[in-house]
Amino acid sequence: MTTLADNPDLAHHGDLELSPGLIDLAVNVLRPEPPPWLRQVLAESLATLAAYPDPTIAEAAVAARHERPTSEVLMTAGAAEAFVLLARAVRPAHAVIVHPQFTEPEVALRSAGHQVDRVLLDAADGFRLHPEQIPPSADLVIIGNPTNPTSVLHPAQTLRAIARPGRMLVVDEAFMDAVPGEPESLANARDVPGLLVIRSMTKMWGLAGLRIGYAVGEARVLGALSRAQPLWAVSSPALAAGAACFSPRAQNEAMATALQTDLQRAYLLERLATLPQVRTYGRARAPFVLIETAGADQVRLQLRERGIAVRRGDTFPGLGSDWLRIAVRPYATTDRLIAVLRSILG
Repeated sequence: MTTLADNPDLAHHGDLELSPGLIDLAVNVLRPEPPPWLRQVLAESLATLAAYPDPTIAEAAVAARHERPTSEVLMTAGAAEAFVLLARAVRPAHAVIVHPQFTEPEVALRSAGHQVDRVLLDAADGFRLHPEQIPPSADLVIIGNPTNPTSVLHPAQTLRAIARPGRMLVVDEAFMDAVPGEPESLANARDVPGLLVIRSMTKMWGLAGLRIGYAVGEARVLGALSRAQPLWAVSSPALAAGAACFSPRAQNEAMATALQTDLQRAYLLERLATLPQVRTYGRARAPFVLIETAGADQVRLQLRERGIAVRRGDTFPGLGSDWLRIAVRPYATTDRLIAVLRSILG
């Protein structure tokens, strides 16, 4: 009999867990709304809506941040659009996705008619990636770093070991700006063959509804993605926000948010450790943690009944009904979660 674990619902995402009145521990956006200075940038951008969007300033800001020419930058409508463009632009003979991870890359590839193989990482090994796990024949490899939902940050050296001529290595760094100092990022690396790094700006800045992200990599690859992209795909307000988020002020604020998230995540893990029925694997570095507990599918429903939304884990390949993903939130919210979990688990 086919089960959800064999054929998970790849189209399910954390926003589907939400309902009015629920405490949101399901969605990985770090703040409930953009900061005031960014809202002002968005308001001022409305005066330019009669003109077609021009990505020049935003591309220049991204290029400066990652020490690249603008020919190696493409602004996108969130990171998710970049995966659709990738699926349209490439013709891999053997595409491999490292799971558990964000499911949209696989959805995009399969929707475009590509066959996809999965490499499943092992919880008992802390969801670590070993380069030898990647089939030698793979000419397209996609991996998240830090990975959603495992929260594992893979060493840059491990990812470099996967790259080789004739292979495209796509690294989803949607949550990298939540890691203080971004020590394992490859976004600045121009010496890795076939590298494409995709990043989101919606998580850090509370812009999920605006859709802004970007890709960096070889100019040849970015050109192919650009040709697959509809004209004016990224709106003027999104481009204005994208440029503003690379100002010195914004980057300092992002670092402070990342450091605060580190502390809040450590507190969440410390409190979860007081529940003997709950297990975690590996070292969490993203703004969420993945937990295993028996009957998590029912625990999730009971949490909903008591006003808390968390992300089900059984829609991620390699996981099952005993897994949940929990977003990092302020200490008081964590205390509320732990109290309710303790009551449910007994």
